[in-house]
Amino acid sequence: MEAQNDKPNEVSDLIDKEQEIQHLNNPVDISVKPIVKQYLGTVKKVKKEGNRFYFSDGDARVEIRVVSDDIIRVRLAPHGVFLDDFSYAVPEVDQKVTVFKMQEHEDSFTVSTHSVTCKIEKANFHISFSDNITNLVMVDEANSMHWEENTDFGGYYIFATKKCHPEENFFGLGDKSGNFNLRGRRFENWNTDAYSFGWNQDPLYRTIPFYIGLHNEAAYGIFFDNTFKSYFDFGGEDVSKTSFWSDGGELQYYYIHGPHMMDVVKRYASLTGTHPMPPKWTLGYQQCRWSYYPETKVKEIAKQFRDRKIPCDAIYLDIDYMDGYRCFTWNKKYFPDPRRMIKELSDDGFKTVVMIDPGIKVDDDYWVFKEGKEKRFFCRRSDDYYMEGHVWPGRCQFPDFTNPKVRTWWGNLYKELVDMGVAGFWNDMNEPAVFGSGTFPNDVRHNYDGFRGSHRKAHNVYGMQMVRSTYEGLKKLMRNKRPFTITRAGYAGMQRYASVWTGDNIATWEHLKIGNIQCQRLSVSGVPFCGTDIGGFSGEPDGELFTRWIQLGTFSPFMRAHSAGDTAEREPWSFGEFFEDINRKFIELRYRMMPYLYSVFWEHHRYGFPILRPLVMLEQENISNSFRQDEFCYGDKLLICPVLEQGAISRKVYLPKGTWYNYWTNEVLVGENEYTVDAKIDSMPMFVRAGSVIPEYPVMQYVDEKAITEVVMNIYSSDYEVNSFMYEDHGDTFAYEQDIYLEKKFTVKGDSQILRVNQLTEGLYTPNYELYACNVMGVKFQVKKITVDNKEVTDFYTDDKNCLRFKCNKNFSEIQILSL
Repeated sequence: MEAQNDKPNEVSDLIDKEQEIQHLNNPVDISVKPIVKQYLGTVKKVKKEGNRFYFSDGDARVEIRVVSDDIIRVRLAPHGVFLDDFSYAVPEVDQKVTVFKMQEHEDSFTVSTHSVTCKIEKANFHISFSDNITNLVMVDEANSMHWEENTDFGGYYIFATKKCHPEENFFGLGDKSGNFNLRGRRFENWNTDAYSFGWNQDPLYRTIPFYIGLHNEAAYGIFFDNTFKSYFDFGGEDVSKTSFWSDGGELQYYYIHGPHMMDVVKRYASLTGTHPMPPKWTLGYQQCRWSYYPETKVKEIAKQFRDRKIPCDAIYLDIDYMDGYRCFTWNKKYFPDPRRMIKELSDDGFKTVVMIDPGIKVDDDYWVFKEGKEKRFFCRRSDDYYMEGHVWPGRCQFPDFTNPKVRTWWGNLYKELVDMGVAGFWNDMNEPAVFGSGTFPNDVRHNYDGFRGSHRKAHNVYGMQMVRSTYEGLKKLMRNKRPFTITRAGYAGMQRYASVWTGDNIATWEHLKIGNIQCQRLSVSGVPFCGTDIGGFSGEPDGELFTRWIQLGTFSPFMRAHSAGDTAEREPWSFGEFFEDINRKFIELRYRMMPYLYSVFWEHHRYGFPILRPLVMLEQENISNSFRQDEFCYGDKLLICPVLEQGAISRKVYLPKGTWYNYWTNEVLVGENEYTVDAKIDSMPMFVRAGSVIPEYPVMQYVDEKAITEVVMNIYSSDYEVNSFMYEDHGDTFAYEQDIYLEKKFTVKGDSQILRVNQLTEGLYTPNYELYACNVMGVKFQVKKITVDNKEVTDFYTDDKNCLRFKCNKNFSEIQILSL
């Protein structure tokens, strides 16, 4: 921060106090030198190297790097020497650039692409970015980029300050709790085990130093790629300033151009990556508890799901499945024959997911510890002592996952579990968490892929590199099968390796609201496969709260119920038959919606779209949407309006522009309006965008339980053209990377006499079914004739909800529904 009281941490305050004391005692001999802010001078030298431009004041240097037409990177070297250009978040910096140029003007230099211009003022190094078509988007504040020497650790505290426009709003930063709009708040990024965290508590489990700014209906993004403890202030200290700064590392940030929020998020994904296609079963319902044991308890839970006809795809084993909490072992008292148990669960349609933590028990008779010790794979402190701390197994040492050799070793440790049939792995406690001290001391050393650093540098990437080790190891061990991994901690780019959940939440209505916002925030921050502990991890939900949470979880990308061992059990049937029936209804809805949910995931993986889309992303020109946070779209076709208030039987919803159908009644409503709609406990308001084609599967007790003979196609009439997509593949292999998939594009458009539905397909995959069962909602005329590729359909009818029903071949090119 630029203001006078913006000390980066307690070190600066301490030095100031020591100065004052020494000055009073001995005004001449001041032994402690003050930390002095240092600023850039005037631009004196300019140099071009390919797509990089270097501007110098004679000492410090600033690099402006054209990454793409819409992304420009800024780096500062306080004394002219840049750090090694290495990032765990951005595998490859440069993208395709068409044309760029630098021009010198009387008082500035400009570096321009087709889309955006970066302006560097000669007098003070102020940097601004402007849209080449519309307006100025982001501008430096006075003395924006500056630094302070860090006398304790070396390097610098580094700062950047931007102007905060009066009506500017901010979004992103990952899993932060509190309001979706970040305006007026200050944040810290330091991965933290935040058990039972609260509203506005900070920091939490993950570090994603990426935000979106929105003003004058134009959006941009800033990705501050710095793994040290970092801070963001969105007009909290000074309403006219937005700042970000760090305790070390380099001032390096990417300006990501819009002007639409969707463009910003997609371009951020082009830098940090998208989530690979998950195994389809992972989109099913998953049941977890700390802990299900012994084996008889696990089998009992599985039997209850099947007997009660409640779909479920996975059952989790928390830390109690291990022998003394030693990772990669089994407690043979609880699980005498785990291979047999896993096979029996699999035969009944259940995948087994187990937890693996980073803490390895110090025990020379424990093979994992013995191997790690012999190979010197555990973290060490500055004076070469091992980093030791207490976690679940007792005294532990911790692998250095920033070492490529350690990652390879760790990935291979999963072999026996994979051979047994374990299908998914959950990496927990990897902030890293240590009992008592919270985390590692700053002097722990890390390999950092050969770029070496202390824990100050590696802390925020430790969890990401752990789950990277897990994912890459599993990808080799499982051959062509897709791994399923979950991580609690992570850094920008972790979506390339894992899904996430929001951590140890509480069974309260407030946490239901927090989780809804967190998942939206994670989604626009590049982390699509996210969910909450349904029902709350700690505390005791009643039937109403658990059921409302199931409803929200039905449209969370990751749907898992989880609870602590000191709470009452909370399966979908735990609150009586009344709530069980509603929970079954919504879990079945999840499985019916599977082809749509899976297709939306493909849109993220292939094209970078977020899965959950807040209202402000749908309609950013409406300033009110910057403050609407409890509704969201799943993909671009389903508007989900969860019920977040106890005892509610109705709720107010806002529908974005366009025409919308009530999912339950097919009532047609006009967008850009608010409505009060029914929301009794057995329902949750949902709306479908007119023109959509929503595919459905038959209800199954687990993914791929039975062969699909036909797919239901719900078609929602529209008088303007709307495109929809459906994606299909094998569901569990990487064959899609060789184009063994099928991407279908549907176009719907109608008028008062005819409704047309067109289909185009791309890809090499061939599904087994042959028929579509078409349900057409909202036809505005009496249907006299239906043709499919010019052949008349003779068997059709309209039901009592004005839904037109007929069947056709899956390979059709055009359906015409006519009044003639």
